[in-house]
Amino acid sequence: MAGQADLQELLRIFTARKVPMLGAMRHVQALQSKNLRSHRESIEQIAEASVADLESALGDGKLAKSVHAACKAHGKKGKREADESASAPAKKPKLVAHKRDLDYSAMSSDELEGSMSLPLEEDEAVIRGTTVITNRAPLVLAFAVALLEFTMAEQPPSSRLSLAQAVVSANSRSKAVSIGIEKPPTAAQQVSVSEGQPKVRVLGRMLPVLKRSGYSWKGATSDAGASSTASQPSASKPAPAESTWKASQKLLSKGSTFIAHATPLSSPSARPELFKALMAQKPELETATHNAWAVRTSFGNSPLVQDASFDDGESGCGNFLLQIMREANITNTMIVLTRWYGGVMLGPDRWRLMREATNEALSAQRRITTFSREPVWALDVTDTSPVTSTIGMAIHRPEGARNYLLQSFHTPEPDDGGASAGKKTTAMMKAEKEENLGRLLGALRLLFASWAKVLSADDLDKRAWSWYVSVRPEVDSGPSGWGAKGPLQLDKILDLRRR
Repeated sequence: MAGQADLQELLRIFTARKVPMLGAMRHVQALQSKNLRSHRESIEQIAEASVADLESALGDGKLAKSVHAACKAHGKKGKREADESASAPAKKPKLVAHKRDLDYSAMSSDELEGSMSLPLEEDEAVIRGTTVITNRAPLVLAFAVALLEFTMAEQPPSSRLSLAQAVVSANSRSKAVSIGIEKPPTAAQQVSVSEGQPKVRVLGRMLPVLKRSGYSWKGATSDAGASSTASQPSASKPAPAESTWKASQKLLSKGSTFIAHATPLSSPSARPELFKALMAQKPELETATHNAWAVRTSFGNSPLVQDASFDDGESGCGNFLLQIMREANITNTMIVLTRWYGGVMLGPDRWRLMREATNEALSAQRRITTFSREPVWALDVTDTSPVTSTIGMAIHRPEGARNYLLQSFHTPEPDDGGASAGKKTTAMMKAEKEENLGRLLGALRLLFASWAKVLSADDLDKRAWSWYVSVRPEVDSGPSGWGAKGPLQLDKILDLRRR
């Protein structure tokens, strides 16, 4: 164990022995000063040290013995797991479709990204000669997922699936309108996206996105397959440092006015200065009847969260702000809710107004004005129902996109209708579809990899749609071809590679 994971495990050992987090961090520093914790293999070093050395560093004999025993046990467990892993035969990973929406807040980044795995076959000899039966929408999805690995390599798999699903959704809507099976959506049927909302280009479509604040994953890399010009949002220049506060619109009711402001927060100690800065930037806030606030902060990947709040005379407001932040799993953020009292009690409507203002400010704070390789979600502008995990803004969920891919690529029936092969079981058909998807994604990866060395990400994105059009299944034009399936020959994809 090394690095951040090792530090987290050491902190867990201390906190499990009822040592407060700050005390645990001081103990870790004390061990490091005694050369008992370096950046590598610290658990093993402590296990091999004498109890006397630990007691000298920690100043507590009982704690030293307990920590020493825990580190020894941890080392034995790690060795046993490594031995079992080495002796166990390699198994093909089992891909399981998600039966319900995932609770992202309850999953670590490794768990979430691991659950987004897709099959992949890159052996050209295996791919050659393969034909699958599919309709056009899942093929667009597969093209987008494979393309994003090269044009937006810094995005985790869950983000790529979300962005790819947004492309499919936008393409399907425009196609349905163009062939007359749907009417153009009214303004009431779409989520309002502000002009300043950042967007990224995928397969030629501009998609509104939302930053996944504080999200990180082990696969993140600065080396994209192609230069990242295609992933740059169309929005705007970086905001100046003094503009880190993001505001909601003012909400008026019976003489009362509500407005909320949100900003990133690195530590609880920064709160007073941030509050002063807000008052200095917007002096009119000091004339308000109430300026309630709430903060939530976390340390690294630790599950421990510190929070605090202040009503400033607006009864229950501080805890209400914390409740909203907890529901959305927001940390490292400060929110200030301001009210000018109009002389009339608002009753339950007060809570609605405070929630609307708070959600809008938190949403604005999470939007990105520069891409900075931060993970994003693709916003779903057709879903008007609030999604708490994204601060009242619906997203294209990656598990739905993944399920669609796993279920959409069938093996053609033999000429005799399958009589010679016998009836296929559900498990057999599922395995065939996964195998077909793996070959398709492998063919697409080989295609994009051949061009990524000579094309910018922007140019690769532009060409990808024409490649899709050249290989997509042939179906009837107009409404009769909507959703129709046809054969897709993977050889055609391989033949598009750069010579």
